[in-house]
Amino acid sequence: MLWKLLVQYLRPHRRLLIAVVIFQLAQSIASLYLPTLNADIIDEGVAKGDTGYILGTGSLMLLITLLQIACSITAVYFGAKAAMGLGRDLRGAIFTRVGEFSEQEVTRFGAPSLITRSTNDVQQVQQLVLMSCTLMVAAPMLSIGGVIMAVRQDAQLSWLIAVSVPVLLVAVGLIVSRMVPLFRKMQVRIDTVNRVLREQLAGIRVVRAFVREDMETERFASANQDVTEMALRAGRLMALMFPVVMLVLNVSSVAVIWFGSFRIDDGSMQVGTLIAFLSYLMQILMSVMMATFMAVMIPRAAVSADRIGQVLETQSSVRPPENPVTETAGRGELELRDVGFAYPGAEQPVLSGISFRARAGQTTAIIGSTGAGKTTLVNLLPRLFDASSGSVRIDDVDVRELHPDLLWGHIGLVPQKPYLFSGTVRSNLLYGKPDATEEELWRALSIAQAQDFVEEMEGGLDAPISQGGTNVSGGQRQRLAIARALVKQPELYIFDDSFSSLDTATDARLRQALKRHTSGATMVIIAQRVSSIADAEQILVLDDGRLVGRGTHEELLEASETYREIVSSQLAAEEAA
Repeated sequence: MLWKLLVQYLRPHRRLLIAVVIFQLAQSIASLYLPTLNADIIDEGVAKGDTGYILGTGSLMLLITLLQIACSITAVYFGAKAAMGLGRDLRGAIFTRVGEFSEQEVTRFGAPSLITRSTNDVQQVQQLVLMSCTLMVAAPMLSIGGVIMAVRQDAQLSWLIAVSVPVLLVAVGLIVSRMVPLFRKMQVRIDTVNRVLREQLAGIRVVRAFVREDMETERFASANQDVTEMALRAGRLMALMFPVVMLVLNVSSVAVIWFGSFRIDDGSMQVGTLIAFLSYLMQILMSVMMATFMAVMIPRAAVSADRIGQVLETQSSVRPPENPVTETAGRGELELRDVGFAYPGAEQPVLSGISFRARAGQTTAIIGSTGAGKTTLVNLLPRLFDASSGSVRIDDVDVRELHPDLLWGHIGLVPQKPYLFSGTVRSNLLYGKPDATEEELWRALSIAQAQDFVEEMEGGLDAPISQGGTNVSGGQRQRLAIARALVKQPELYIFDDSFSSLDTATDARLRQALKRHTSGATMVIIAQRVSSIADAEQILVLDDGRLVGRGTHEELLEASETYREIVSSQLAAEEAA
């Protein structure tokens, strides 16, 4: 998977990579030429006392060194640009693919894991590319060139290279093979830390309300300790690698000097040649050591690439149609025909045999006990899930045949848990209709019974909203979410228990305003309170995933035992209060 990702996402940056190879080649040639010049200075200049030769050759070495530095800096610049571009493209691809996921895929991966994959995992692959451009490209050039130049200096000492390099490779290979599974486990444990931290931040009020700070501290400490232990185990192996490399380097240096001294003694080798051979051997072994840096990074990057690939290769269970319908009647009428839904692997379906029609200009309410399947039913309408059987139709067209943008353009959804984005009141309202006028924004706020408190906020429409809307109350957050849907002016409104945080008086005023200003639209309301839906033209009663009642409030009181039980339980609770 790592190779596949690199080939696919580095292809647009191939010119930068070609430039990296060219400049690294020039830098390597310069590095390989310097020991030969140094040997000439010793043998031809110092040994013979030729100061002019020393100065001339030294000046040439200085120029070559400056060229080497310039090529190295340029290669690193182009390599960094290619690596950053790859990281940008990978993050964009993950974001796009996750945006196509249905609730099923998001739940399967989990939000913490998806965040880790798009940040930490991408960073590991990006870092590998950067190090490859700075080290890995130069390493084979230096090692191959070093072998050639060393053999040219003295072929009889070359057997030391044939011994040192394999010893180094075997030692590093044994260490790296033990690091791969550790890196895989470490990424999983980083996911766990992210999940625990997200849960604690999201549920901080619950934690404090139940005085469970100590327990949550221990839970985070346990997850943190797991990551620490795995990082320490990988770190110990990584720390072992460099002493092994240095041991081989130093033993090889001693061996070259030891055996080279005998050849100098018998006159078959000059001092400058020995120093040049030693320099080339160091270059060869240093290039192998640079490759060990990559050997450390490749396993972790490979694990990260596998995790990224899992996201990119996962197809959404909600697939866009091959030949989508791009135009409908625009009435927003909703119809369900014998709809059933079961979660993957579940023994029993959540919904079975649901059939009804919601007409334009009418309010259709859905009520039922907790766990009856109301929210699941709502998720089928905008295709957050696809029905397991039957069909969901808007304006007599199956939603699976509609273009996704057209489908969502028809729907204004207010979810059970309203979410506001960081920004301002204005930016949140414009989320549904970016070109809405200020008059349209205030009109939506007025209908949603939010105008009064927005006017009192410092800045009005430009008042700041924190992430998730945590700087406003639950009821204010719910009304702003309703106003956001109203600004869009869709043909089909879906309110998923969207009035639960409102007091009875505000609820009544809001429903009256909705009836006046959305009279031509289809309205579907999921509710827990009977008082919120008593005036609906059609009330559907769900029980255990089945439709057990249909009619007006008065008709259901006479015909539906389940509805009477719901009404009785709420009246009893009100009387007790």
